[in-house]
Amino acid sequence: MRTDCTSDQLEFQGLGRRRVVGRFDAGLTTSDGGGLVLLREVAERTGWLRGFGGCFRDGRATGRIEHTALELVSQRVLGIALGYEDLNDHETLRDDPLLALAAGKCDVLGTERARERDRGHALAGKSTLNRLEHGRGEATRYHRIDHDGGAIERHFVDCFLDAHAEPPGEIVLDLDATDDPLHGHQEGRFFHGYYGNYCYLPLYLFCGDHLLVAKLRPSNQDASAGAVEEVARVVAQIRARWPAVEIWIRADSGFAREALMAWCETNGVEYVLGLSRNARLQRAIGGELHEAKQRCEASGEAVRSFIELSYRTKKTWSRTRRVVAKAEALPGKANPRFVVTSLAAERYDAKTLYETLYCARGDMENRIKEQQLALFADRTSTATMRANQLRLWFSSMAYVLIAQLRRSGLAGTVLARAQAGTIRLRLFKIAALVRLSVRRIVISFSSAYPLQTLFATALANLQRASPQPITPAS
Repeated sequence: MRTDCTSDQLEFQGLGRRRVVGRFDAGLTTSDGGGLVLLREVAERTGWLRGFGGCFRDGRATGRIEHTALELVSQRVLGIALGYEDLNDHETLRDDPLLALAAGKCDVLGTERARERDRGHALAGKSTLNRLEHGRGEATRYHRIDHDGGAIERHFVDCFLDAHAEPPGEIVLDLDATDDPLHGHQEGRFFHGYYGNYCYLPLYLFCGDHLLVAKLRPSNQDASAGAVEEVARVVAQIRARWPAVEIWIRADSGFAREALMAWCETNGVEYVLGLSRNARLQRAIGGELHEAKQRCEASGEAVRSFIELSYRTKKTWSRTRRVVAKAEALPGKANPRFVVTSLAAERYDAKTLYETLYCARGDMENRIKEQQLALFADRTSTATMRANQLRLWFSSMAYVLIAQLRRSGLAGTVLARAQAGTIRLRLFKIAALVRLSVRRIVISFSSAYPLQTLFATALANLQRASPQPITPAS
């Protein structure tokens, strides 16, 4: 059957005698953002999105604007959370009434816009959002909104601190670097030999699933570059609020550098860091490795043992340090591994330190993948490092809100450990009909939505965790 599609009607395969046609004329509906009201609950009850918007300076004439800096920032962050990373998408999303509601627009239909051509568009279009991203540090004719990078960095740590009702006894801060492949000629573009492509080399710092640092860096430097400065800043901010907390640093061998270890030792911070193998270290466990190989060949199964070492490099380390070695033999190959730590053997024996404490850092890599794959942290395609860093922070803020929804709203449910992409697909991407009256905004979800109980449970959990939404100071 031939199908004829016009701009106002779509014709599909028929069903029996009936034609099947479609039109984009449903009116006050949200196409796939019905669940954004849950993320709005997180934002309103924590105040985190409002605090993030407060890190932006707005130099525009107050009486001549229709979209505040906070509304623009909210629209951008929530759009990413909903799965729309491109600014072009907002030419249509600007008409979505629930996105407007979540972004804080009182006029969710855009009927009160000043210019006739803008009426019906509640939110900003792509050009306005583009100017938001490309602030230059000083006001120009077309760029009058700018961001305070230092304030944004502090804000992520504040979100982490605010998420705890009581200070924990100890926390583990995970450091890692990853590649952000580039396909253009962006500022700060360099070829990285290990990753084999042109890329940025962002630095991340997590505590559990809490994101504290997302720092965009060129890739023509060591993975640990800037780590001491970021750790020092974060630790100082944490200790200002939690003076008694014990802080540990955990990272792979790319961060086992004298500068970071010496800083930790001087400032009372424990560390557990991977250590690259070398000939000296392998000779030190040669007997144990040979024994493990023989046992592996006899049994056909992996064999491992753990050895305590006192080790100091010939030139780069300032002191002797505790090293835990894993002498492991796998079928067909040896697999020796090493970890350097400031923790005493009385607190953690070699096996527990490696298997329980150090190996747990692998979960942080999942959090980085979650942000890059589901929340577009690698969408750094603008020309300047400054704008690309802001894009990374937009993605990071979307992650912080979704992680809090998972942590607080979805605790005890089947989505308690779901990734951001799964949460978006199951809870956010649902259609809804929106009806307005003088006193209410009524959102009607599909009666056939299969996760109605889970949706209601998530809302109840959020309301129970934060009974009163945080209101801005007058």
